[in-house]
Amino acid sequence: MVYYHTNTLKMIQVNNLSFGYHRNRLLFKDLNLSLNEGHIYGLLGKNGAGKSTLLKNMTGLAFPGKGKCLFNSIDVSTRPVAVLEDIYFLAEELFVPSLSPVQFVSSTAGFYPKFSKSDFYQYLKVFDIDMDAVMDKQSFGQQKKTMIAFGLATNTSMVIMDEPTNGLDIPSKVQFRKLIASVLTENRCIVISTHQVRDLDSLIDTLLVLHEREIVVNQLMDDVAEKLTFGTYPDTEGLPVLYEEENMRGKNAILQNTTGKYSKVDLELLFNAVVNGNKPILELLKAS
Repeated sequence: MVYYHTNTLKMIQVNNLSFGYHRNRLLFKDLNLSLNEGHIYGLLGKNGAGKSTLLKNMTGLAFPGKGKCLFNSIDVSTRPVAVLEDIYFLAEELFVPSLSPVQFVSSTAGFYPKFSKSDFYQYLKVFDIDMDAVMDKQSFGQQKKTMIAFGLATNTSMVIMDEPTNGLDIPSKVQFRKLIASVLTENRCIVISTHQVRDLDSLIDTLLVLHEREIVVNQLMDDVAEKLTFGTYPDTEGLPVLYEEENMRGKNAILQNTTGKYSKVDLELLFNAVVNGNKPILELLKAS
């Protein structure tokens, strides 16, 4: 569910961000982005596009050469308590301690004032995690689910997850999507970065695509469906196709939506079109 506000708060504001690990090789140049409360954002991009680096800049774990990242108008690079206690960042790389989830909560939950133990134990139950098992003795998938449960139980205003579904089996991915959808509130913002496009299907309400050092798509999914039509056709000859890919049943195609009828957005097909530089689609998505 998307929460619409009369005066929507910009929870994250990225202003003229330039960043590179090497002085003459920038990952971003003058990048601007606003993330608002009440939304679940899906950040897509090819491997190496800089998704993880962008998230680290947004959480104060990397420092821009130029520009600023603000959380509720506070510069995150200064890493004040007001920021750290209200943002939860789940990195792609996990380093879990030799503690059980119960012990981990006792030592770590205090850093998050809105942490709920009852929520945490409920999420562990959903994921079928033994709360007394030592975390670093568990499989990577079990570790990932434990840390997802912990992150959601912090009840921070901002939750950022980098490749959270890596290591999860299919049933766990289903539970993950259900949990994410259930914890969104009008005062919370969730960002999920992944290169596994299908894992965000039917979960996100706003699509972000990072490509060639800039955000080339920043659109509500409802707006995407209003502008574009997705379908599978035995033959596309004579159709005003913007982008297509062959499959065993014919062709998956994207057309401009001229009828006003909504179709289900094919995220993978759209992503492929965007990163292949499809100008008509990019222009439609940039239009207000």
